[in-house]
Amino acid sequence: MKKLIIATVILTLVSFTSFAQKSSGFGIKAGLNYNANGDYFESIGDNAKHPDRNVGYHLGIFGKIGEDFYFKPELVYTQTKSSYDSDDFVMKKFDAPLLVGVKILGPVSVFGGPSLQYIVDTEFDGITISNVKDDFSVGLNFGIGLNFDKFGIDLRYERGFNDNEATFINNNLGAGVVSRIDTRPDQLILSLSLIL
Repeated sequence: MKKLIIATVILTLVSFTSFAQKSSGFGIKAGLNYNANGDYFESIGDNAKHPDRNVGYHLGIFGKIGEDFYFKPELVYTQTKSSYDSDDFVMKKFDAPLLVGVKILGPVSVFGGPSLQYIVDTEFDGITISNVKDDFSVGLNFGIGLNFDKFGIDLRYERGFNDNEATFINNNLGAGVVSRIDTRPDQLILSLSLIL
């Protein structure tokens, strides 16, 4: 199922490439994320630790079809980092936002849509976490963009929909205490884009 959805997104991007280059464009994008994942729970006491936000990054490709009203599928590699006291949770994932936007005034547009997310790797304080409940999840992106000819900048908010926890055994706390982290993203994303 996951492979089928990822293949569908990639085929969508590739199939729109030839049309998008004639209409609006196909390009590259990169930028910074200001991220925090969900709470961290230790099974002893079940007290939640709330994360401190950190800066991550992303880079990827996109297609854009239309001018005043447009469809913009993207395929983006993202790395985020959240801090819990002195421990860091790092997540690497592929995002595939499927955005619909509308130009509202001059170069300004607003957009939104679902974001398909595939978690590639997670690590907490040097421990690779392989037991993420769902590698594949769905979120929501919405934001505002400025487009000047081939150059664009946008600011968006992303939030994951599904509860998606990673569980692991934390030997630092004693005799193998099971801990868990909510891996849903909660982030602001600043992107620069260039239509090729």
